[in-house]
Amino acid sequence: MERVLLVDDDPFAREVLYLGLVASGYQVHCASNGQEALLILGKMAIDLIILDIEMPLVDGFAFLEARSDNLPVILISATDEEERRVKGFRLGADDFLSKPVSVRELVARIDALRRRAAITKAQLTEVLPPPIKAIYFNQNDFSIEVAERRVALTQTEFKLLKYLFDRKGEVITKQELQKSVLKKDLGQFDRNLDMHISNTRRKLAKICLPKTIINTVRGQGYSFLC
Repeated sequence: MERVLLVDDDPFAREVLYLGLVASGYQVHCASNGQEALLILGKMAIDLIILDIEMPLVDGFAFLEARSDNLPVILISATDEEERRVKGFRLGADDFLSKPVSVRELVARIDALRRRAAITKAQLTEVLPPPIKAIYFNQNDFSIEVAERRVALTQTEFKLLKYLFDRKGEVITKQELQKSVLKKDLGQFDRNLDMHISNTRRKLAKICLPKTIINTVRGQGYSFLC
């Protein structure tokens, strides 16, 4: 985790963390709100996100709902309330720190996430799942079944997955998916498609399918990997 995306609308707090992380050996990219952060994620490779909650335009919670990646996230906030922490974790955050943030503690938390990621990767390498031979799509209730494991999807999620599955191995642009499945043009800041993809990935993970089965091809779109 060397490339960090730091998202905070407070320029002073952002500079303090930026300088501390750079001094600790990290390559840091900055954004002042979630909208800028989403644009950066679409352009460059990032390993970890440090995310403020209270921001204009697109706040931290909206960013978590809109993103289509599985990157680890450390939330930071001036408001340390249980309800906000729980909401962040439920939306996919991995850790939480209250402001003002200690750079030493932040670096220690990042190191802890790196260790956990390394352990998880080693475990996955040891126990690789068998290749997926078939996915059964049930049009009646918008569910899919893989190796006797079943999961229910929404109609939109079902159509998106089926569209990608029927074209597995191909890279399908966001514009094509938006027009063919969601039946509308893709706007510059429209994150509807990304949200549906993210929700589908989470549901696939419940039946032990890797989230990466719907692969994000940066700057191009999505592909189904089998």
